[in-house]
Amino acid sequence: MSSVLCPMSSLLPEYRPARCPGDTDIFPAMFTGLITAVGEVQSLNPEPEGLRLTLSSPYKGLELGESVAVDGACLTVRDKGRGWFEVQVVRTSLERTLFGDYRPGRRVNLERALQVGDRLGGHLVQGHVDGVAEITDTREREDGRLLTLRLPPVVARVTIPLGSISVAGVSLTAHAIPDPGSAQVSLIPFTLERTTLGFLQQGDRVHVEGDTIGKYVEALLQARGGGSVGTERGGEAPGGALTTKAQDE
Repeated sequence: MSSVLCPMSSLLPEYRPARCPGDTDIFPAMFTGLITAVGEVQSLNPEPEGLRLTLSSPYKGLELGESVAVDGACLTVRDKGRGWFEVQVVRTSLERTLFGDYRPGRRVNLERALQVGDRLGGHLVQGHVDGVAEITDTREREDGRLLTLRLPPVVARVTIPLGSISVAGVSLTAHAIPDPGSAQVSLIPFTLERTTLGFLQQGDRVHVEGDTIGKYVEALLQARGGGSVGTERGGEAPGGALTTKAQDE
């Protein structure tokens, strides 16, 4: 396959997880981080190639080979039936995700791949999980809930104040960077009710994907011998991350 046509080929190596099996060099599967259903793990079956997951879902008209984001990871439908579908998680994806720790009954965020002409209501999400973040703090507010996450370095480097981040497949805004390596996000009541994020507690771990545009900016800067994203203006913290005051109330 020609790497010239593949947009992922220009990214740094750490941003090149296993491709969604439904990707092509020209038309990779794409999502927007707006969860359209919450499913449940029905069964898990280890196999030499990785792990088979069977999930319940309300989706109708799923097709074999279709791409579905499961907690933010782009997976391909390999079998289906009324009220359920099956996906395979390959070994390289298991290394970057939490799927190996899932158990029957666990609820998962679901989003079908975008079609041409669909609204981009969130941000551009590739479904390529970059790593796992840990919830370090939760705070209730009148208008929702604040979560603080400790991010893996590859995500922290491209996360900026008011930039986008995908958490368990949900498009969110990092409205504060309380310290290098962390980000604070706000969950409105609608998100708490329609996704699994409302069940997160301190110490829980979640899939995260850094902002796609930030990854390309970093790759271009690195190629030209520059620094990381977020190092051009004042307010720089150790590690090249811009910090902003976290909201305490």
